[in-house]
Amino acid sequence: MPAPSDLLGAESLSPLSGCQLVVLGPGDPVPAAGVSVLVDRAGELPPVDPARFDALVTTRGDAPAPWVSVAAERLDDQLAAITATAAQNPVATTMLARVLQLGEALDFEAALEVESLAYSALLGGGEFARWLETAPREPSGVQAAEPVRYARDGDSVTLTLASPGNRNAMTAAMRDALYEALANVLEDPSLPSLTLRAEGRCFSTGGDLPEFGSARDLAAAHVIRTQRSCARLLHRLGSRASVVLNGACIGSGIEVPAAAARRIGAGDLIVQLPELRMGLIPGAGGTVSVARAIGRHRLMWLALGAFRIGAKQALSWGLIHEIAP
Repeated sequence: MPAPSDLLGAESLSPLSGCQLVVLGPGDPVPAAGVSVLVDRAGELPPVDPARFDALVTTRGDAPAPWVSVAAERLDDQLAAITATAAQNPVATTMLARVLQLGEALDFEAALEVESLAYSALLGGGEFARWLETAPREPSGVQAAEPVRYARDGDSVTLTLASPGNRNAMTAAMRDALYEALANVLEDPSLPSLTLRAEGRCFSTGGDLPEFGSARDLAAAHVIRTQRSCARLLHRLGSRASVVLNGACIGSGIEVPAAAARRIGAGDLIVQLPELRMGLIPGAGGTVSVARAIGRHRLMWLALGAFRIGAKQALSWGLIHEIAP
């Protein structure tokens, strides 16, 4: 006989009820629905099946994946932060958890499709609309006329995000320029190696705020997002592609470069995924690229709290492979 189900009970943990985040301790029953966060306050790393949870947090220092280590004195504040995010944006929170779960079983490009479909749905949702009402609309600065610079030395190509005036924001123009440059490298019959880096104090602060919410045809936006995915091309380049990351790598500013096979970070590296607080999920490939680097549980925790990590933690988690001098 099939296992008994509790469909009405599951509805109580629907994002439409606004209470889908469940914080559990070791040994607590895991609900069949909702977003489950396991908290190990004792730092004992109890044996659990990670597949049953969306995030696992412990007070044990330097805990192995998929656990996230949080100092005991900071744990309650961080739990309050993720609870607030989930309460404010329950649909986006649930959708991110589900996209991450589904993505584990898909190949890279199929997982990008799932991410983009979910992202387009959220662009039309009430949580994003509420964020737009109060969001700052000032542009991050002036974008360079040629936002991506191409240079070749023998069998090596260097692409440089060259718009420090707006902190290399991933505007549509920047994305298109980067996509076209990556396509040229990918299809070059001489198979050059690629290094992607940035000019200025940071690699990229992600999307430019005035462009958020500007799409009117969300179906077409999905097609553009997938067809012009820079993360997809970096992934296709395989071992030929390296990135050098410095300063702030926010949102798409980490989602895209995380798709490269080799990732080098400067000591001042700062990584953040703020999309859930906007009523969105990472939409430039991060649910695939970042999740495959650090695991879906750690990504979920970072996104829930919009927490920042530096170079040492990024190295420990596998988001970067080396810290450059």
